[in-house]
Amino acid sequence: MALTTAPGATRRPGRPAPTPPRAAARRAGLGRRVRDNLTGHTFLIGAVACFAVFSWYPMVRGVVMSFQRTRRGETTWVGWDNYTRIMADPSFWTAWKNTFVFTGLALVLGYAVPFLVAILLNELRHAKGYLRVLVYLPVMLPPASALFLFKFYAYDPSEAGLFNAILTAVGLPTSEWMQSPTMTMPAMVLASTWMNMGGAVLIYLAALQNIPGELYEAAEIDGAGVWRRIRHVTIPQTRLILALLAMLQIVATMQLFIEPLILANGAGTQDSATSVAYLIYQHGFFQNDLNGAAALGVIMLVVLAGFSAVYVRLTARQD
Repeated sequence: MALTTAPGATRRPGRPAPTPPRAAARRAGLGRRVRDNLTGHTFLIGAVACFAVFSWYPMVRGVVMSFQRTRRGETTWVGWDNYTRIMADPSFWTAWKNTFVFTGLALVLGYAVPFLVAILLNELRHAKGYLRVLVYLPVMLPPASALFLFKFYAYDPSEAGLFNAILTAVGLPTSEWMQSPTMTMPAMVLASTWMNMGGAVLIYLAALQNIPGELYEAAEIDGAGVWRRIRHVTIPQTRLILALLAMLQIVATMQLFIEPLILANGAGTQDSATSVAYLIYQHGFFQNDLNGAAALGVIMLVVLAGFSAVYVRLTARQD
């Protein structure tokens, strides 16, 4: 039986029609969601556009240029000629050797020292904030200023240099530092570690403070000393951060450029400081060989992508 609401009008029993206030509220909620989504997508489109213009397009353009040759305004496709020409240059292998040596030394010194400093700061009971600022202070300096400080003050080859004065005070022979082919790489690693370790120390400190204290208490009850607690508690609890920062360390040190440019005036004594990134700079800006520089950049991209793939594979197995 139908319910009569007005002469000539009937409606079936069921859910009542929404009242005007509810309909208005729904429309307002829908409009708010549309505005929120529109705002989010606007920011997303802006970020994607920035990446496309300043990151993805230069990468694609560099890959294309590595297979071309430009002479007197005319561009022709030459295939792998740029790669074979670059690899035939003796400086290519010297640069890769120096880059790998720097990366290896940086992993030994620049990767281990921040972790040990973070453990030390985490164990202190007083002046933690002051020491954190002191450790992070070099990061706030412009890299060029910090490197000039090392070049003209710490690495002065005379006895007036800071490090030579320390060596003389303890009765050790002095060094020529950046003028010595054997000391160039260790000196650059030392300066780079001092400049960049502040950020890694803070990241390690954040990871160490998230380790439950009960684990250390249980280790102490079992009679574990400091090194056993670090080995069996600290390192396993921070292994993901350690792996991530190791990967970032490799990627950053493989792009070695500003240290040889400032400390060793580019190539250094007997090409002891020539890196792959500096060789790209030489080809692009001194030899006007943009195609060769692009080929070198693509080779470095492939090498770093290989390291990244290994890292992803190893971390996936650990998970």
